[in-house]
Amino acid sequence: MHLIYNSEQYSVVEFGADHQREALRFGGFEIVDKSGKREVFIGGRLAQTFRDDVNRLIESEPTMEEVDDFLGSYDVLMSQPVLLH
Repeated sequence: MHLIYNSEQYSVVEFGADHQREALRFGGFEIVDKSGKREVFIGGRLAQTFRDDVNRLIESEPTMEEVDDFLGSYDVLMSQPVLLH
């Protein structure tokens, strides 16, 4: 588990691949919306798509605001409330 991004609005933790657990076969990511106090865990093919999109975003040398905007596109998936984190 590695914290790969942290801003005032979002944090992203990456989980490495674990072939013994189907949900982590391709690794996974937890995205936390700090102000909304909610999060989502993405695994499987969506995690691979997220990883590819993040790599393309990094190549463009984005600002923190641009990264937050990108992460905001995942807000619709965030239904899990953050109670303790």
